[in-house]
Formats: sequence, structure tokens, C-alpha cells
Amino acid sequence: YCFTFCTTKKTFVFFFFLRITRIKMKKFFEDIKKDIKFKSAGPGKKLTDETSTDAKPPVQQASHGKPRQTPNESAQRAGAAALARIEQQHRPRPQTSQDTIRSQVIRYVLVQGSKVASKDAACFSVSGVYFICPLTGKTLKKSEREVHIKEAILLRSLEKPVEASVMMIHTFNKDREKVKAAVEIISKYIDNICKHPTEEKYRKIKVSNKVFQEKVSGIEGSREYLQALGFESTMLPVEGEEGAEEFLVLAEQEPGALEEMKEKKEKLQNGEPVRAKLDRQAQAFRPSQHASRFELPPDFYNLTAEELKREQRLKSDITERNSMLRTKAMREKDEQRERRKYNYALLRIRLPDGNLLQGTFLAWDKVAASYQFVRDSLENGWQPFELFAPGGQKLKEEEDVALNECNLAPAALLNFAWDAAVQADITAAGGHGHSVLKPELLENIKTLS
Repeated sequence: YCFTFCTTKKTFVFFFFLRITRIKMKKFFEDIKKDIKFKSAGPGKKLTDETSTDAKPPVQQASHGKPRQTPNESAQRAGAAALARIEQQHRPRPQTSQDTIRSQVIRYVLVQGSKVASKDAACFSVSGVYFICPLTGKTLKKSEREVHIKEAILLRSLEKPVEASVMMIHTFNKDREKVKAAVEIISKYIDNICKHPTEEKYRKIKVSNKVFQEKVSGIEGSREYLQALGFESTMLPVEGEEGAEEFLVLAEQEPGALEEMKEKKEKLQNGEPVRAKLDRQAQAFRPSQHASRFELPPDFYNLTAEELKREQRLKSDITERNSMLRTKAMREKDEQRERRKYNYALLRIRLPDGNLLQGTFLAWDKVAASYQFVRDSLENGWQPFELFAPGGQKLKEEEDVALNECNLAPAALLNFAWDAAVQADITAAGGHGHSVLKPELLENIKTLS
């Protein structure tokens, strides 16, 4: 038994080492074949070396190995399928209508900025949007109005400090809720002083007081208003604390002065922001075939550069929105978004004699504002007339409708017509044709380019 076991074990070890030797020999000869094939491929080159377009590819030596067999039919089908999958990955998908719209939008956004920057002001239908300062009467550009109004108010504070400080509070602070809260607190100060004129505590305001700091101190113009009432800044000791703190202190007032304080309080409560008035820039033009063409400057749009890009991207969804059923609420939401894009509307009115009257309006101005503008420009402003939107729709002066709600923003050409009944009476009475516009407009009449 033992002899048989040892013989079997030796045989197993012998064949095991024989197997390992065969594997090593096979790998050895395969490495030799690879080395011969590599050397026969010709000289190599670095990836960074510049290759000449005229250089010919190295001629490979004929292989002395076994010739390649032609793949069978199943292998050919598998190879064709794999090649088709690779080509499909790199092949551009067919362009849809959405892709066409998107590419047009991107092209428009890229070109739009360069167009606006390169255009000369003379290329626009109007050079810009202008305003009139109600304090100085000066005509201002859109970008100049806030700075000019602020300067005008500060200059007025030297002569009329109460009036100017009220303007500051209501004009310089944009948050209307904070302004309202500050006005209420200051009004309480005045009410307490008028009710208790002899009590000193009501005539002192601790500047570090929490209510004063949160409600009043942060409002621009509030300190100026209190100083205009007679409050003076004073450092006073605080009971139980070391050092002194700032107080606004008002001297004891006479009965007549208290009545004046009440009037000043009413001015504060009834104050309104000072806003520059839009300049219509009335301009007359001779009859022109370009009457319906408009080139508007950037001032007419209520969009920043990023918002303009976003709005243009939204236009790529037009086809999709039009292809699906939308509720009335969805349509109204889209219409409202379109209306908010424009701050102003440029209107041209074609008159019976062919001349054109042009004016600038706020996009949310009512239709009645356009009627009043035309009436103020006519030589006979008393004679009734009618205005018609593009498409022949009559604009009714009595209706409380905004220009952008009538799709007249950012620009539109309106048609003018005299009231038929009144015009017939004038003609029957021997009236004759005359110029429609006022002489001062006709003196500066221009030609549309």
C-alpha cells in the first residue's frame, strides 16, 4: 500500500512540473514571435514629432505567417452591426423645428448686443427716452433723472428744509412699507409733543433706542426732517450708565409753533415721491412709406442682458406651446409676460393730410393719454376725432385700458379720422381744408429715413 502511494505521488509531481515547463516554453516562443513582428514594423515616431504631409506610410513587410481566413457570414453580420452602432453614436441627429428655433434664438442673442452697440442714434426711430424734472423743468435722459432729482431736492433743502426733507423720505427710499412705518413713528413723536408740550421726556429721542434704530434711523431724510422741526443733536448722560449718549432734543414750543408742527406732520403724511415726467417728444413727419417701420433703442425694453437671453430662449418653446391645448389662464400668463417686457410705447398717428405725428408713452398709459396727446397737437383741438389700431380696431377713449393691453407696445402705427357727423356739418357750413397740426410742429417737420 505504501509503495503504491509513493509511486503515485512521484508520478503526479513529475507531470505537474512537466505542465509548468510546457507553459513557460509556450510563453517564451510567443514573446519571440512578438519581438520579430515589432521589429519588422519599421522605425517608430513620437507623438509630438511634426509629420510631413508628403511622407509616405512605411511599407510593411510581407508576413510569412498563415494567411488570414475570410470571416464567415455570421461574423460579417456581427461586424456590420457593430460598425452601424459606432456610426450612429457620432452621426448628428436630424434637426427638428425646435432645433431650428433654438439656433435662431442663439444667433439673435449673439448678434443683438453688437447691433445695439454699433448702431448710431440716428438709426433709431427716436434717439431715446427723455424726462422732464418737475423741480427744475430740465429735460433729462433716462439715466440722468434720479441723480438730477436728488441734487435738486438737496439744493431745495437750503431754502425749504421741511418740504425738502419730506421729498427725501418719499423719494430716496424705495421700500414703501418701511417709509410708511417711519412716518407713523415720527407722527407719534409729534402727537405726544402736542399733547404734552411741557413734559420734557416727549421732546427727547434717544438715538440708540431700538424702535428709532429699526424704524426711523435707516430711512434717508428722517434726520433732516426732525432737524427741520427743531430737534438738535445733544450728548446727554444716561441714568445708571457711565458716559453720555446722543439724543435729539426739541426745545419747549409755544402754542403757535405746535400748530405749525401739526401742519408739518400732515405734509409728511401726504408726501409723494418726486418722479420725472415722461417727455412725449412730439414730432411731425411728412407722409412716408416707412411709417410702419420702427427701430427702437434699448431704453424701450424692460430687460437686462440676462433677461433678454432668457426671453429669447423661451421663444424656442413657441412651437411646442402652439401644438398643445392651453387653458385660458395659461394664455393670459403668456400675454402678461409679453407686456412686462416693454417700459414704453412709441406711437405714430397717420393724419388725414398724410402727415405723421409721433410721441412716446409709458407702456401702461391708458388709451385716453394717446387721445389727449393728439388733441394737444391739433390746431383745432375741440373737434372730435377717433383713433384706430392696426387692423382697424377702434380705440375707445372712455375705456380704462392700457396701451400694452391693446398690443400697442413697444410701437404701433395708428390711423386718425375726424368724427363723421361733425365733419359733415363743417363741410356743409362751407368749411375748407386746413393743416391739421399746430404750426410749431409743422415748423420742425422731418422726413422719415
